[in-house]
Amino acid sequence: MKNTKPVMVLGATGYVGGRLIPKLLSEGYKVRAVGRSQAKMNCRPWAGNPSVEIVEADVADLDSMKRASEGCWSAFYLVHSMNSQKGKFADADREGAKNMVIAASEARLKKIIYLGGLGELDDPKISHHLKSRHEVAEILQSGSTPATHLRAAMILGAGSASFEILRYLVDRLPVMLTPKWVRTPCQPISIANVLNYLQGCLEHDETDGGTFDICGPDVFTYRDLIGMYAKIAGLPKRIIIPVPFLSPKLSAKWIHLVTPIPSSIAQPLAEGLSIPVVCKNNQIRDIVEQKLYSCEESMQIALKRIEQELVETCWSDAGAIIPPEWLYCGDADYAGGTILESGFYVRLKGTPEKAWESVVKIGGKTGWYFADTLWWIRGAIDRLVGGVGLRRGRRHPREVYVGDALDFFRVLEVEAPRRLVLLAEMKVPGEAIAQFEITPAGPGVCELTILSRFLPSGLAGILYWYVLLPFHNIIFYHMLKNMAKSTRMPIVRGPKPITPGRKDACVLPLK
Repeated sequence: MKNTKPVMVLGATGYVGGRLIPKLLSEGYKVRAVGRSQAKMNCRPWAGNPSVEIVEADVADLDSMKRASEGCWSAFYLVHSMNSQKGKFADADREGAKNMVIAASEARLKKIIYLGGLGELDDPKISHHLKSRHEVAEILQSGSTPATHLRAAMILGAGSASFEILRYLVDRLPVMLTPKWVRTPCQPISIANVLNYLQGCLEHDETDGGTFDICGPDVFTYRDLIGMYAKIAGLPKRIIIPVPFLSPKLSAKWIHLVTPIPSSIAQPLAEGLSIPVVCKNNQIRDIVEQKLYSCEESMQIALKRIEQELVETCWSDAGAIIPPEWLYCGDADYAGGTILESGFYVRLKGTPEKAWESVVKIGGKTGWYFADTLWWIRGAIDRLVGGVGLRRGRRHPREVYVGDALDFFRVLEVEAPRRLVLLAEMKVPGEAIAQFEITPAGPGVCELTILSRFLPSGLAGILYWYVLLPFHNIIFYHMLKNMAKSTRMPIVRGPKPITPGRKDACVLPLK
């Protein structure tokens, strides 16, 4: 019989948490989804399930953690700081784990289940991030609530950071100069098996408080995995040349240039590749029995889901959404024309729902409706200077959620069929958004607008805006014109420039 209280899932919009929640719901559990952005969680397919409670909380905020834990019976702790550029990720992870221990104790939770990483602490090459994950496990297990620590190596699944690095490197590089760690043994695990182990620990009390290695059935080197992926993907055999001079930092920069994974995430992953990550014990297999997918099966499943556009969660989903304060209406600090604007509108004969179809597909394989070569060049330049570039694409070709990565934008707000607001994450001297809005404009007529808004940072930002403004105007005009054509709705008027500073250009506070 299932517990009538909810189980708390921390990291609800992350790669693992976003898949664990629908699995638990399908098994009859009540779930309290916990994350830093309620808007992101509200957009997830499982948000409307009557067995889901959505609670906004931050592991760094003890009071919010206490509120989120109250009334739950167990918790999944699926929180990691991966961004090496933050500098103090270990302090953040340490503080979050301590707050979880206190909150769990006060809420009298029955158990905590934590997903960490493989790698032995006594290995001199262990990375700072793996050390931090072990420290988090130690802190969680030091409390009064039994904490189960699952240690995993590379997770194979559509959208996982590790699999995406492998996929893009092999797809794009017929010849690879690789560091010595290409010969390091690794025991990957399918995301499906990870989810089964997580749920299994919830159901098997004999795992309470224990530490277990979770792996698939195969041990390979990274070189073997490169060859295996190429074969499964139908690619020619890749030429691999190990070299001694590629440090983790250089490897991360190379990964950043070739794959969608930014160097800030690639670096901790690359640092962890130099040590063996192989199961020391298989005790968990006797407690949580399941079919373990081989590496080949896991890759085949992942590729099939990508081809079928069925990627439920992606590495880029994780992270807090921090919308710039100036986006909100009525902010007197920014009154007086500091925010620079440019945009166009077109009036179409038809419904907002029909016009929305062109908006919701923007980016990714659809492109930006005009000058895709220029967009590609802008993305390449951004990548070279350390930005995210265009390679992230989008998780799904026809769906967008708050928090989704969309090329070098992040979805701040989506309200179908009315509004899509994108925050620019490329390197620019200021803060920028792109806003698409559809409004009724008379009987049987709707208005589609594109609006770019920019808060410059100093003189460089102002120069950047005015130097590029003529080019932006040309691009936005033709973008809107082609978007209108793609709807197959008659154009009643436009495209025409919109009036800067109009009230309906404001972004409403996120709900």
